[in-house]
Amino acid sequence: MWTKENIHELVQKQNKFFRTNKTLDLNFRKKAIIRLRDAVIRHEDDLKEALYKDLGRHGLEAYFCDIGTVVLEANETLKGLDKYAKTETHFSGLTCFPSMITKVYKMPYGTTLIISPFNFPILLSLGVLIAAISGGNTAVIKASSKTPNCTKAMQELIEEIFPSKFVAIVDGGHDVADMCLEERFDKIFYTGSPRVAKHILEMAAKNLTPVALELGGEEGNFAVVRKDADIKDAARKIAFFKSLNAGQICINVNQVAVASEVADKFIKALKKEFKRQVPNAYKNKEYPKLITKAAYDKCAKTAKKYSDRIVYGGNGGRRSRRFEPTIIYPVGLEEEIVNRELFSPLLPIIVYDDNKIDELMDNIASREHGLALYLFTKDIEWAEHIMSTQQFGGGCVNEVCLHIMVKGVPFNGTGHSGMGAYHGEWGFREFTHPQTVLYGSTHFNLPMREHPYEKRIIKEKFIKLFEK
Repeated sequence: MWTKENIHELVQKQNKFFRTNKTLDLNFRKKAIIRLRDAVIRHEDDLKEALYKDLGRHGLEAYFCDIGTVVLEANETLKGLDKYAKTETHFSGLTCFPSMITKVYKMPYGTTLIISPFNFPILLSLGVLIAAISGGNTAVIKASSKTPNCTKAMQELIEEIFPSKFVAIVDGGHDVADMCLEERFDKIFYTGSPRVAKHILEMAAKNLTPVALELGGEEGNFAVVRKDADIKDAARKIAFFKSLNAGQICINVNQVAVASEVADKFIKALKKEFKRQVPNAYKNKEYPKLITKAAYDKCAKTAKKYSDRIVYGGNGGRRSRRFEPTIIYPVGLEEEIVNRELFSPLLPIIVYDDNKIDELMDNIASREHGLALYLFTKDIEWAEHIMSTQQFGGGCVNEVCLHIMVKGVPFNGTGHSGMGAYHGEWGFREFTHPQTVLYGSTHFNLPMREHPYEKRIIKEKFIKLFEK
């Protein structure tokens, strides 16, 4: 059981280890990431079992979303780490003459705190840990109390390969998280809700600790289906994503806005896809469950409120915590259900006229920035315009969620969907500080920058010449 005292002792132990400079060695970091990757592969079955117990996740989904993605992240980081960490050498410029060499060192922050959520407990703990290690940091991971089996499996894995002075996993509830936040960490990385993020920022501000936040779409991540879209393809992909992890995904489709011209066709195709992909979902053992009874009750209560507009689904089993994908149609843009993150298999459908697409996009833009945006259309020029002018974390055109799997690109949010970025080089950057150092010359120094200024005209001419 964690107490304020032993958490403080753990952080002090990590601080002391960091000051030995062992984590500055790139070979140390690479070996640590290799040990972590190999341990994840070695413990694949244990992790799958834990994910099934906590979330009801099928082994294939567990590997695709959590386990395999950690391996992918490790391999990408190992491949690029030498390049990421290479010290930059710059020409200082004539203004600095004769001190012509400046270097930028990629320095770790130090002792970091990673607070991970329940929905992807392995990926969002160990995946972030890879970024922290790549930057040369130590790490304390506060894992979710809602996934005790995954937390235990990760604790056993980490204790097998790392001493606690380097990496440790802390379990417990919100009280333990607050004990961690009361400590002076050098960097905090949190994945979760905007509400909790505000509390974390408030706690971090006491020590001016830099924070990265990966949050959900507070007012929803939209999928927009235009009248020229491939309806069957859109329905298939949206059904897949909404069924994944029972909708408990920060980048999930929260609501669909579909053009009135194809709305009936889309609803028909979406029903067909849900039936094909997860038949009898709430009795289907391949289909994941909601994380707690409270989450199930919240989902069921919302579904009951809109029961007169449920055109597919609406059933569940409280004992199993499975609630089937549920289409609610039609729903207005200003209704409560499309103005909050659902984090469930409920899917409200908004109908708009395609000739009023600009009004719809203006409405989406006026909301808190989502973590994701998905557009389905054959008009790629329009899609490119929207994607390059709208503000959101990331997204896809004629696809869902797979942008998170792309190597070499950042995963991040903006505004109420987060701050900071990670994956690969972006994760390395998030966990390092670029430290600029100019190397001065002791010869040929010019007096143009110095007092006295009585020969101002000559000095000013030189300064103007050099500062161009």
